[in-house]
Amino acid sequence: MTAPEAAAVAATAAGLGALLAAERRGARAGVWLAKPVASAGFVALALARGAAGTGYGRLVLLALVFGWLGDVLLVPKGARRAFAAGLASFLVGHLVFAAAFLARGVAPAWLAAGAAAAAGAAIPVARWLAPHVPAPLRAPVRAYVVVISAMAACAAGAFGATGDAALLAGALAFFLSDLAVARDRFVAKGFANKLWGLPLYYGGQLLLAWSAGAG
Repeated sequence: MTAPEAAAVAATAAGLGALLAAERRGARAGVWLAKPVASAGFVALALARGAAGTGYGRLVLLALVFGWLGDVLLVPKGARRAFAAGLASFLVGHLVFAAAFLARGVAPAWLAAGAAAAAGAAIPVARWLAPHVPAPLRAPVRAYVVVISAMAACAAGAFGATGDAALLAGALAFFLSDLAVARDRFVAKGFANKLWGLPLYYGGQLLLAWSAGAG
C-alpha cells in the first residue's frame, strides 16, 4: 500500500470512528464534521489507486462521488426531501457501479446466479419494509431495492469474469449495509443500526475504491 493509499484509508477509519462517537452521543455537529471526511477517504483512495486512468476506474470513481453526496444528504434528521435526494444519489451511484462492473466484463453464469441470490434477498426485505415506508417514498424505495439488487448481481458477474474479490466483497458489504439504513429510517431507530451498518458501508466503499486500480 502506498502512502497516499494509506492516508486515504486512515482518513476513512478516523472519520468513521468520530462518526460513530458522534452518533452515540447524538452530536449532530460531530456527524456533520465526521461523515464528509470519512466519505472523502474512499474517493481519495480511488484516486490514489489510479482510477482516473481506466474506464472502469472512472466509473467507480463517479459512483463513489455519488456516494459521498448521498452521505451528506442523509445527515439532516427528519428532512424528507433531503432523504429523497440522498436516496436518488445512491440510486444513481448503484447504476454507475453496475455499469462499471458490466464494462469490466461479466461471466453470464455468475451474473444469473447473482441475480437469483439478490432477488432471493431483496423480495423479503421489500415485504418487510412495505408496512413501514410512508406512501410518498414507497415507489422510490422499491426502485432503490431493484437497483441495488441489480448492482449486486453485476458484481457477482464481474467477479466470475475477473476473480476480483475486493469488487464482490465491497458490493455485498454495501448491499448489506443498506439494511441498517432502512431499519433505522423506517422500522426502529437506534445506535445499534449505525454500529454495524456504518463499518460495513465504509468497508465496502473502500474495497470498491481499491478495485478501481485493477481496471
